[in-house]
Amino acid sequence: MGKVAIYLRVSTKDQSVDNQLPQLERWVANRGHELMEVYSENESAWKSGHQRELARLMRDARRGRFNVVLTWSLDRLSRQGSLAILSLVHKLSQYGVKVISHQESWTASPGELAEILYAIAGWVARMESQRRSERTKAGLVRVKAAGVRLGRPPGAKDKKRRKKRSVRNGIFSSTDLSHEF
Repeated sequence: MGKVAIYLRVSTKDQSVDNQLPQLERWVANRGHELMEVYSENESAWKSGHQRELARLMRDARRGRFNVVLTWSLDRLSRQGSLAILSLVHKLSQYGVKVISHQESWTASPGELAEILYAIAGWVARMESQRRSERTKAGLVRVKAAGVRLGRPPGAKDKKRRKKRSVRNGIFSSTDLSHEF
């Protein structure tokens, strides 16, 4: 019997984990595992350093609180590509934790092809995110061409100070989660 942590993530405050959680809880119960913790957040997987629940999950994994992380799909962990997914899976495996994706059933027993399959899943997640971004940008160009004003109203100011982020070699530095692991 395994000790399982469920990791849920949706990209915006308008979305809900309510579609994911019941099925993942059933998965845990049907296999006779013990559910130790549910980590749930509403953050973009692109905002490295903002995934507080993922950072908390990593700390708890290091402490040995569970031996399985169950997620709806691998793209819930990250949309930054194969390296990010492989890094997370590798770090968790160093802590004795297996990552299982409900949507990618091969993760339950990945065998010798695991590394390449995780890399492909990470690449697909990144490509899907890029396509969504391209569609959004195309829509914004269309709306702007139609004369709709985009952005904040004139004179509007941020209510709270923004956090600075820097990117070096394509990797976020100041808010990078890696210091949490």
